[in-house]
Amino acid sequence: MRDFNLAIIGLGGMGNWHRELVNEGGWFGGKLEGGGIEHFKVIGSFDIKNERQIFAKEHGLHPYNSMEELLADPKVDLVLVSTPNDLHKPLVIKVLEAGKNVVSEKPVTLSSGDFQQMIDASVKAKKIFTVHQNRRWDEDFLTVKKIYDEKLLGEIFRIESRVHGSRGIPGDWRGSPEHGGGMVLDWGVHILDQALQMIPGKVKKVYATFTHITNELVEDGFSAELTFENGLVYLAEVGTNNFINLPRWYVLGRDGTAVVEDFSVNGKMVRITDWNKNDAVPIKTAAGLTKTMAPRTKDTIKEEPLPAVKSDIRDFYRNVLAAIEGREKLKVSLESVMRNMKLMEAIFRSVKTGKPEQFE
Repeated sequence: MRDFNLAIIGLGGMGNWHRELVNEGGWFGGKLEGGGIEHFKVIGSFDIKNERQIFAKEHGLHPYNSMEELLADPKVDLVLVSTPNDLHKPLVIKVLEAGKNVVSEKPVTLSSGDFQQMIDASVKAKKIFTVHQNRRWDEDFLTVKKIYDEKLLGEIFRIESRVHGSRGIPGDWRGSPEHGGGMVLDWGVHILDQALQMIPGKVKKVYATFTHITNELVEDGFSAELTFENGLVYLAEVGTNNFINLPRWYVLGRDGTAVVEDFSVNGKMVRITDWNKNDAVPIKTAAGLTKTMAPRTKDTIKEEPLPAVKSDIRDFYRNVLAAIEGREKLKVSLESVMRNMKLMEAIFRSVKTGKPEQFE
């Protein structure tokens, strides 16, 4: 394998995250370790903010004076576009037209129509183009996917996926509709993509609602219920005004339940061990007895640790480099990104009409 060089357009917080990942190592257990990516190096960047140009130089990168200078550098094999969402389309197309391979930060753009133009540009240029859907490598997601794939809870009929915060929308371009702000494009693009990656088959129906607690211009939270053709209901929820977080995942199967509390995969599974002992002793509540809601006896259930799955986010770039060399197919295919983009558009339509939206 030969050596590859990456240049970054937009060295903000996320752009610098890529610099750290490639040149220094991955984030594991909340800290940076593991070393950089073999045969791969970030050599330069361009940012319209002078302080970020200074930052680049201080961290060993060449601060290109313009995007044109960056694209003209023959040493650059791959370009990362990490700018506000509305700039992804024109910049990605410009990179492709310059004959460079390109990775776009998510969301790839603001509409499926714009995305198709980007795909067409990549086909014409015959260059690699993909999207940094990095949360396909999240260990909490992969753990739930393992529970689903291996039917560890029996037939799963409901999955709830939530991300909660309490600071509202960041006070930057993410609060502006013209820049592609709002939580559907910011976090929905991740947890909806995870739903499509986890559950095989078509999404038959989508119903969604938005919240505008801290921002009237864009949604600061949303709830989307996806009904898959196999009958599974998948709830995807984002909230930015939640001072007590609900679990990151709540999974219901015929034979048990799993809860994943956070990104660190804290949680547990509780599974049935004896269906024959199904009777219960009624419990007293303030207003009377209940047998239906009485807890199961300990001899009929078993509490188990989660089957935690480990991953390495550096594998994203390893796959991109292999795709450039023609050794592997892209793990984040443009077809899968388009499907996710169209799902987000269905969510916006459902909110606008106030009704479920037929999807696939």
